[in-house]
Amino acid sequence: MKRFIYSILSGILLALSWPTYGFPFLLFTAFVPLLLLEHEITQKKEKYSDWKVFGFTYISLLIWNYGATQWLHFSQNPDGSFSWIAFIFPLVVNSFLMSLTFTLFHFIKRKGGTWFGLIFFPVIWICFEKIHLNWELSWPWLNLGNAFANYPQSIQWYEATGTFGGTLWVLVVNEILFYYIRAYQVTGKRAYVWKLTFYCILFIGIPIAISLLIYQSYKEISKQKLEVVLAQPALDPYNDKYSQDGEQIVENLLSSIENDITPNTSFVVSPETAFPGRGFISINNLSNDPYIEQIKNWMRINNPNLSFVSGASLFKEYTTPKTSTARYIKEGNYWVDLYNSAIQIDLPDEVQYYNKSRLVVGVEHFPYSKILKPIVGNYMLDFGGTMESLGTQEHPTVFHHKKNEAKIAPIICYESIYGEYVGGFVRRGANVLFIMTNDSWWSDSQGHKQLLSYARLRAIETRRDIARSANSGISAFINQRGDIEKRLGYGVRGALKGEVNLNTKLTFYVKYGDWIARVSFIISGIIIAYVITKNIIEHMKIKRNAEKYKILKNKN
Repeated sequence: MKRFIYSILSGILLALSWPTYGFPFLLFTAFVPLLLLEHEITQKKEKYSDWKVFGFTYISLLIWNYGATQWLHFSQNPDGSFSWIAFIFPLVVNSFLMSLTFTLFHFIKRKGGTWFGLIFFPVIWICFEKIHLNWELSWPWLNLGNAFANYPQSIQWYEATGTFGGTLWVLVVNEILFYYIRAYQVTGKRAYVWKLTFYCILFIGIPIAISLLIYQSYKEISKQKLEVVLAQPALDPYNDKYSQDGEQIVENLLSSIENDITPNTSFVVSPETAFPGRGFISINNLSNDPYIEQIKNWMRINNPNLSFVSGASLFKEYTTPKTSTARYIKEGNYWVDLYNSAIQIDLPDEVQYYNKSRLVVGVEHFPYSKILKPIVGNYMLDFGGTMESLGTQEHPTVFHHKKNEAKIAPIICYESIYGEYVGGFVRRGANVLFIMTNDSWWSDSQGHKQLLSYARLRAIETRRDIARSANSGISAFINQRGDIEKRLGYGVRGALKGEVNLNTKLTFYVKYGDWIARVSFIISGIIIAYVITKNIIEHMKIKRNAEKYKILKNKN
């Protein structure tokens, strides 16, 4: 019963740590019950210990995943019912992968000893988070460093470490707590209680103190300050956004921001897939597209010097299949790639575009389709009118402006959770971040609130201002410290006007990316190799000794 209590307690603490409803500093204690449970199983050398650790851990992580991401079930099936598969699949799979990682730590600790295990735990967890950022089943929503997103005053040093610094911070403090609790349990000496208190204050307090000093002293870096207007059309994605006529969608979008445009406005930013609604726009014919011409005519009247940056649904035709995502159109005898894209429209006729390259699993792409399609069938969630994997591009594209110094990182929705990928835009010259998102699929739940919070992490890591346009909200301006300076609430149709600073300075994190993860891979590899080699040698010694004993016994 005690083990079940430990398991459930860890899960509850993890769930209660998550934004935007939780208190992230609970994370510093959340793994302690699991570590105590695992240590007891290891110490008693119980049979099937790996399975026991996996089982108890899975309970904890199911609770965490449920508490933090249950909003996923608000996505709707074509008949209007809630899509529980959209929630259950990541719930089950993500909990499984996390539990597998913790069980690997238990295996190394059991085979290599407590100290090797304590070194191994944080680095293998970081390796798991890094892999989860880059493989086809990517779902890094619950990476531990994300939890502090609503407390930017405490994590200003993410400009050097990224969110992996936060993950390391959390796991090291948990291990300190575990170590001194165990020391007190074994010895009963009160000195260990004082040491626990001292080291916790030290390891939690010093990073926060450093962050507060950076936060208070940080001055916005600005090569140039520009006025930006964010559009928030508040279209219902299930009933309006992909059923209305494209011309009407563009007209309504433009009318919602018209009163906020001034001669000083440099950019209008509208949300992900803002137009055409139903259907796609041809990349092969962007300059002559009627929807883009409609926007240009509006720009000529209201402000010919501004740039219009927007999410859009694009497609590209081929005479032969040139990508793995191209699908054959029998009626026209050609191949086509569909894209979730961003475009920048400038007068007189220039149109730049970027195709989203970090896609949502099961919504925008089918992971490991050659393996999984024969098993689960061609099941994808119908978000935006396509049931096939979208196309991507190899490298980020930075939008340039001829009339000012702005170099735009056009980040589309889910991409804003990928720190190193966003840093790639900045390394290519981006001095401001525009985020275009449509996270209205999950209604007014934690989903869009959490994604807004994660954008604050990108502002700190890159020290770039963010202008975020969301279909139904929350549209916002975020400064280089990660503060939300202005916001337009969920479900409000209208516009939000603000200013962004252009910063060309590169942070340590932008320069070197997820360096903590790369170091963790090296340390994990060394430990695994050592433990495996050590156990092979020990096994060979035992075998040799057994053979010697057998020979001596036969002689006697």
